Amino acid sequence: MTGMTRRERIEVLVDAPLVPKLAALATEAGITGHTLWRVTGGTGSGGIWTEDLLSGATAKSLFLVIASAERADRFIAALEPLLDSHQLIVMRSSVEVVRPERF
Repeated sequence: MTGMTRRERIEVLVDAPLVPKLAALATEAGITGHTLWRVTGGTGSGGIWTEDLLSGATAKSLFLVIASAERADRFIAALEPLLDSHQLIVMRSSVEVVRPERF
């Protein structure tokens, strides 16, 4: 079996206009890449929401990074000032990856 290495997976549910800011914070934390998923709706503490396709006012993305624990810590610390003001949802989990040099 191929050797596996532990890394941290961070997912952030974010308003689409804030994605460039998250990308900059990730880069500053030493994270070299990210993946975006368009999110079309969901249910949470504020009730049901769906993307407003006409204006894009409620457009959301899921911002995903995989990084070492140290870089993940730096990224999450950089997100803290935005948690309340931008209602970010941040999830962190440990994963095992092949080719750890990519993360």
